[in-house]
Parts: sequence; C-alpha cells; structure tokens
Amino acid sequence: MAFGTNGDVYPIAAIAAAFACDQRRYEVVFVTHSAHENLAARLTEKDIEYALVSSPPVLSPTENDDTKGSCASSFSMRKSIITKEHRRECFLVMERFFGVGRPSKEGDFVVINFFALEGWNLAELFCIRCVVAAPYVVPYSAPSSFERQFRQELPLLYKYFKEAPVSKICWNDVIHWMWPLFTEDWGSWRDELKLSRWPFTDPVTGLPMWHERPISPLLLYGFSREVVECPDYWPSNARVCGFWFLPQEWQFSCNSCKNNFDSLPFEWQETKGELCLVHTGIHSFLKFCKSMPLVFVGLSSIGSMGFLRNPWAFLHILRAVVDITKYRFILFSSGCELLESAIRVIATEEYSSLDQQEISKDGHTLFCGRLFCFFGSIPYIWLFRQCAAAIHHGGSGSTAAALHAGIPQVLCPFILDQFYWAERMFWLGVAPEPLKRNHLLPEQIRARAQEISERISLEDGVHEAVRILREEMGCPATSEN
Repeated sequence: MAFGTNGDVYPIAAIAAAFACDQRRYEVVFVTHSAHENLAARLTEKDIEYALVSSPPVLSPTENDDTKGSCASSFSMRKSIITKEHRRECFLVMERFFGVGRPSKEGDFVVINFFALEGWNLAELFCIRCVVAAPYVVPYSAPSSFERQFRQELPLLYKYFKEAPVSKICWNDVIHWMWPLFTEDWGSWRDELKLSRWPFTDPVTGLPMWHERPISPLLLYGFSREVVECPDYWPSNARVCGFWFLPQEWQFSCNSCKNNFDSLPFEWQETKGELCLVHTGIHSFLKFCKSMPLVFVGLSSIGSMGFLRNPWAFLHILRAVVDITKYRFILFSSGCELLESAIRVIATEEYSSLDQQEISKDGHTLFCGRLFCFFGSIPYIWLFRQCAAAIHHGGSGSTAAALHAGIPQVLCPFILDQFYWAERMFWLGVAPEPLKRNHLLPEQIRARAQEISERISLEDGVHEAVRILREEMGCPATSEN
C-alpha cells in the first residue's frame, strides 16, 4: 500500500514486483491512487492484483476564492472530505482480502510507505504484520513539543515505550516515524474502526499492554549507506537496502524504445541502447554537436503539484541560461500541461514553418536548437550517462540516478525530503549549495560524483529488500537466489 507521487509509489511497486517473482506462493496486491493506473499493466505482468483508490496523489490549494481565509477554509473542507473517502476505500480494500470469509494466514503482511499510515491501523484491525518501506529518510519530524506533551497526556504509555528493550517497539520507533499515529487525526479514525484510541493500549481500559511487547517494526530504507548516515539512535529494526531503482522497462513511454533496449544484453543497455526512429527529435538532439556538453533539467511532479504556476518565467530563465553558457539542455516536462502548453506556444513563435515540429512528436527544440523539451519518458540512468550534469528538484529517484551515473547535480528543493537530499548532496561534494549560483562543473565535484557512483553500483537495493522480507517472513529461498 503506497500513496503519494511517482517518487513515493513507484519504488514500492518495484519491490512488490520483485517479491512476487521471488515468492510465487504469495498472492500480491498493490494498493495506490487511481492516478497511477499506468502501473497496472507492469504489475499484471508479474501476476500482481492492482487495487485503486480514488484520492489524488497530491491535494493542492486552489485559488478560486477571493480571500485567503475563505480559500484556506475551502481547502480544509475539501481535504477533510477526500481524506474520509480515502480511508473508507482503504478499509474496503483490506476487508476484501482479510475480512470475513478470508481470515489472515500465517505469513500474511502488508507493506506501507510513510504516506499510507492507514495501512498500519488496518493491519492492526485485521491482525496482520505491517512493514514500512521508503526510498528516503522519513520526510517529517515530530514537533519540538511532541515528547513533552506525550509525557504529560499519556504518562503510562510514555513509560511503556521508554522502558522497552531496544529490540522491542520503543520510543526510538515513535520519535523516528510513528509519532503521527498518536495524533488526534488518527485517534478519531481508530475510534471509528473500534480500535483503542492509541496504538499499543488496551481497547477497554486504555492502559498500555504491558503483557505484550511487539518487536520493533521492520523499516526498509531504499538508499545507500555510502550516501546516507545511519545513526545508532535509529530504530533497531531499520534496514538499509541500497537504492531501489525501477525496472528499466517501466521507464519508457514508448514500447518501441523499450523493445530496442530489451533486445540487447542487460549489461549493454545503459551504454549501447538506442531510442526508436519515431523519436527523431530527441534522437537528433542527443547526437547533435556532442562537443557541447549536455545538461538535464527536470522537476518531475513539482509541476503537477502546483509549484510551477508561471511556466513562462521558468522558460525565460532557461533562455537566459542558454544565452550565457556553452551548454545544451534537455528539459523533461513530466506531464505538466501548463509547461507543455507554454513550450508549444514558444515553438510556434520561433519557427515560421511547423514542418520541423511535425516531424518531432515527442517534444520541441527551442532557443536556436540549444534546448530540447521532451514530453515522454526514458530511463534517467541511460540519459544521465550522456549528460555533464543534472539540474532537478531533489527527489530521491532523480538524486539516486545522478549518483549512479556519476555526474554532478544542482538541486532545487521544494518540499519534504527534497531539502534533505539537496543538503546531503552538497555535504557529499557531488553538488554545489542548493539554489546558489556557482560554477556548474568544477572538477572536484565531478571526481567525487564518479567515486560515489562506483560505490553504489555494487548494490542492488530491490533484491536486498526482497531478501530481507523473505528472511523476516520465513519464506523459502528460490532456486534463482
């Protein structure tokens, strides 16, 4: 069960697919937003059932109201309605697989990401084990007053956690990632589910369940120890797997391109793969003027989340950068309709004839042929090996792909874990300070990026996650392992 944007959901889907292939005796179901239904075909190929809920991946405030107060009120009401329906649908999905007539079996478990805490409460309701998985360090921190208020309002439960052995669920788990489960929002829903108001308390007395001390929940992290520090105060059952790169075939918007790569031996795909002839625009751009270094620019889901409200200003900035540098740039629109519309208008203005634009169905070349705006998707790892640097929003997937390719990065964070990755890349020496004007390709940054690339290339995060799950759930090893 995974909710959020592509970067939140797709890595969990990759683990589901790998686990389904590794453990054929399991019936694997993937629960996510209907907006991610393009995953359905990929998961169906692995015999994974796909269950959709109607809530959007991101809920952004609208600007329809005249005043800030009414806008905030309208947004809050809309969020409340969507949240209530979202939780109802999650309950129905879990009831379908674990409810009356289909009781849970030994070995059943649910994997959730940090934006699917519904799954934790529903796992408790249906008496199944819950595992947490995330491709980034937990993206939210408890308020500074949380521990003080918890100790005051729930002193016995606080004592229960503080006195727990380190291998059992304890205060480290709560403060690291579980603290939202002890807020009023989740407490009121637990009342509706007829669970105790707070986890690990008796539903009748409300007292801590002193006679039960569950083990620390398994927490799988999809990043590399070479990149992220893992301090001793993390929960005892936090396991770092390595980056969870998506299967390459999932990253093509074009089946012909996918088939071209699939026809090559796996070890050749990253270096010798070629796009199909349909994509003449991007194909020609990548081959043209290789003496001029290529820079990737992409903001992924930032556009669809409402942050890119003025795509014209963004494109004018890119035009200025093109004018003062000696680089070529490739911009991924990532499905942002406002950005793609602005690109088409500028392209129409730049070319008196649309013949060139008709030839290229995948995007447009702008600014004297120095910027190619791509409307589809291709694997970052393949593309980044042809780039001198990557400018992106600091998502975990983009960051990992640039690290794997060994190229410098310039990060422009907007929300949540993106700020962590931006600061972390600067600290590692593979990126300049976030959002600061600097030399784009200083040699020490390039050398450091290649060093990190060599280290993480030895890791296989998805298979490590499957190995841990297999070990924790007592599954037999397959002949392939």
